[in-house]
Amino acid sequence: MAEISVDIAGLPIQERFEHLLKLIGSERFLKKQGLGNEVPFFICPFNPREAVDMERIRNQLRNQLEHQGIQVLDINLYDLAIKLLKERDIWDRLLEMEREIAKDQLKELLQGVLDSEAHLVPAIAEEMGKCSFDVMFISGIGEVFPYIRSHNVLNNLQSTAKDKPTVLFFPGEYTHSLEDGASLDLFGRLHDDKYYRAFNIYHCEI
Repeated sequence: MAEISVDIAGLPIQERFEHLLKLIGSERFLKKQGLGNEVPFFICPFNPREAVDMERIRNQLRNQLEHQGIQVLDINLYDLAIKLLKERDIWDRLLEMEREIAKDQLKELLQGVLDSEAHLVPAIAEEMGKCSFDVMFISGIGEVFPYIRSHNVLNNLQSTAKDKPTVLFFPGEYTHSLEDGASLDLFGRLHDDKYYRAFNIYHCEI
């Protein structure tokens, strides 16, 4: 995927929205042209302080793309996690246990019942099978931290979501360096999520 030199990520949020709308709605993007053998994963990083605005932007993107006839599968990981917990009759028990157990124990329990490989990605695959779509949005990354990590989701999603582009809305930075490789820095502070197979959507040409 060819990269552009303009720092779109530093533009006002409305200009970023216009770039995203043009890019995601383009035939080049939807047909995964220029990716080589890479998976069609795109990171849309944003400042965590812009979370409310990005929620609005994502909804506007979905609505305007669908108005153009481009179907969007919009998955919020927080909503999906709650749905899974309720389906397994764990939700109410968790609410009761939260008052009594340590945070580390709660985190360990949630990491088990919401394991990306065993539970979360199969649930995403199930949602993918329910409808026809052209692009998938994934959000809610900040809300499910620390019991669901973005790099685990992406690693386990690679074989499942390779046919259509996936855009991950990420509250933080997606950085590349020769020394450390690529890193998903959640909230701009946590630097331990290594993932290199995605493209920064602001670096992709229209």
